[in-house]
Amino acid sequence: MSSTAPNLSELLIQRISKWTGRRVHNLAIEVGGGRVVLRGKVKSFHIKQLAQRGVQEIMPNAKLENAIVVE
Repeated sequence: MSSTAPNLSELLIQRISKWTGRRVHNLAIEVGGGRVVLRGKVKSFHIKQLAQRGVQEIMPNAKLENAIVVE
């Protein structure tokens, strides 16, 4: 087990995985300047929304761009 605290991107990935049941494929997160960009692929719009909710839980005031693609 690592003794270092997870960085913000890792924390967001963990939270999104929890909210979506790990159903976002190729999840990538860009964080900087109070802005968060989500990228990846999902099978439904509902899962895309859940990923967004995971970010909002940790960073409610962040400018969020949800660029996850629904296939």
